[in-house]
Amino acid sequence: MSTLIQHVDLWTPQEIKIDVDILVSDQRIQKIGKNLECEDVDNKINGKRMLAMPGLINSHTHVAMTLFRSYADDVALMDWLENHIWPAEAKLNDEVVYWGSQLAFAEMIRGGTTAFCDMYMHMPQVAKAAVDVGMRGNIARGLAGTSPNGEEALQENVALFHEWHQAENGLIRVMLGPHAPYTCPAKYLEKVIDAAGKDNIEIHIHLCETQGEVETCREKHGLSPIAYMEKLGLFTQPTLAAHCVHVDADDIAIIAEHNVRVAHNPRSNLKLASGVAPIPQMLAANITVGLATDGASSNNKLDMWEEMQTAALIHKGVSYDPTAIPAQTAVELATSGGAHALGYSDLGELKEGNLADIILIDRNGFHWQPQYNVTSLLAYAAQSSDVDTVMINGKLVMQHRQLLTIDEERLRSEITKAQEDFNNLS
Repeated sequence: MSTLIQHVDLWTPQEIKIDVDILVSDQRIQKIGKNLECEDVDNKINGKRMLAMPGLINSHTHVAMTLFRSYADDVALMDWLENHIWPAEAKLNDEVVYWGSQLAFAEMIRGGTTAFCDMYMHMPQVAKAAVDVGMRGNIARGLAGTSPNGEEALQENVALFHEWHQAENGLIRVMLGPHAPYTCPAKYLEKVIDAAGKDNIEIHIHLCETQGEVETCREKHGLSPIAYMEKLGLFTQPTLAAHCVHVDADDIAIIAEHNVRVAHNPRSNLKLASGVAPIPQMLAANITVGLATDGASSNNKLDMWEEMQTAALIHKGVSYDPTAIPAQTAVELATSGGAHALGYSDLGELKEGNLADIILIDRNGFHWQPQYNVTSLLAYAAQSSDVDTVMINGKLVMQHRQLLTIDEERLRSEITKAQEDFNNLS
């Protein structure tokens, strides 16, 4: 399938290219230029008055937790987990996770998110839902060594890797998902590290999300969670660390030394009162940082535009520095930063040879006028409803706000049924 996007303005980190064509085939951007002559393409899209940019990348989430949106709001993290979320999760099954995942993908695509990085349960169903929809995803089975099924879950994660890694022309990648140091004792983490090394599997873990987590780790092990993970050898494998809110200069140095990538979840961290991660300091240390929503139960929305705007604002506020996270950096956190956080070198920027994850932005809204600085408007003014068309891996999944790979009526019906079934469970 080949597609020619015509007469579109193109955002890149370096410049805005005016009135260009983008030729896509074989999942990649083949050519960018003016007035490309391609008579044999399968599909032509009129991009006039649109802005093309890379699809947004959600570098840490739990997609099926859309099922718990508004379920347990306004409580502290550990109370939220132990007394609300974990008991509810015990009642999940394959079917409901499949539809909860589709709900997340519908929301993401509508908002221009084209790739996600997930850690949860019933992950073959998440993978199946992603493939059915055409969504790009890094997935991991969430692992808790303190759980009675911890060993079984680790085997499930390894099996998931062998079945799904690089499936569907590379659309799906698989990581190992140890939840956090406080749910994964040392001996269990050693097994995770061994499994990762044996099959060369990357790792996705929560680190330093709350002050209490850090204090407990220091009391128990005499080290911060990041220093503790370094001691255990976790960072011998490529690692994506979610949150990293309560980190000091020593932690940042360790992260930088081992090329640990960080997923920044500003709105989730605010909602759960976890704090604000020192992202400007991490960027100054040349650490790869992506932007993320976390799950819809700890955020309520999977809206990367709001994450972008929040990230651009909160770091200015806490540092009293209006230059802390400028607009350019905020947009890059949601695009190229997210791509690098997920381990991609050919994603997150629209250039020839890269994977064709492309979104078209409708700039006709009054909040887009006037247009002195397009990048500033993307960071501070744009909203999810501005996304007109979405392409993932060279395939159109939404055009003119119409979802092309999701049966919206069926999805709404299944989610309504899931909610009713869940409410009736004892």
